[in-house]
Amino acid sequence: MKLLSQGAEAKIYLAKNLRKSAKSAANSPAQFIIKTRIPKSYRHPQLDNQIRTRRTKSESKILTKAIQAKINVPRILNQTTKRPNDQTTDKFQIHMEFVPGDKLSQTLNDYPEQKQITAMKKLGRQVAKLHANNIIHSDLTTSNIILSSSHRRKPISQAKADLTGESRSHSEAIYLIDFGLSYISIKIEDKAVDLHLLKQALQAKHFQNWKKFFQAFCQGYKWQDSKAILERLEIVEKRGRYKH
Repeated sequence: MKLLSQGAEAKIYLAKNLRKSAKSAANSPAQFIIKTRIPKSYRHPQLDNQIRTRRTKSESKILTKAIQAKINVPRILNQTTKRPNDQTTDKFQIHMEFVPGDKLSQTLNDYPEQKQITAMKKLGRQVAKLHANNIIHSDLTTSNIILSSSHRRKPISQAKADLTGESRSHSEAIYLIDFGLSYISIKIEDKAVDLHLLKQALQAKHFQNWKKFFQAFCQGYKWQDSKAILERLEIVEKRGRYKH
């Protein structure tokens, strides 16, 4: 296993499937992600177990809900939570598929302009689907967005290409990752704050072109409640409550 990243709440590993065989190739990926929630020594062990169990189950349920809604997120392969008498520490895990590609935080600034705009429009469409299903990401930054060139994509028909504005030969797709802070909410306010976090991330990481990027995002973020959410976003910004 290779440690890819470590945050305050979890460690992310890239693991190889040593049991993979030709017979199981279709359903058993060669590589997958293991997300392990880190124990907190300052919490009582029983409380720590409860919190990590709840958060592991919540993230797994939200990812499953997103997959069912045909949103581009990693598929859940397995989820484990600690048994009552289990003394090991790394049992609060989600095994999920590995999505190869570029993290926008690292590559967006270097893309050709048209690719930048296309990526942000696609991001807008994915977040629109997320919010239409009342899923709040809560950490919507370009570090949690992957542009994947060939992962799980099928050729689209000409009719769909005309409808969506995508090229039939253009197989790149936006994937959303890291749903550790996510939750379910029908509130316009919560969805507006999600967009505010994205806007702040663009201003910080992609400051030279953030206005152009966010405008392209909004062009893709079209759904029943998008107008109300974007109007609430302006109120959130004026209020200054979420500015740091």
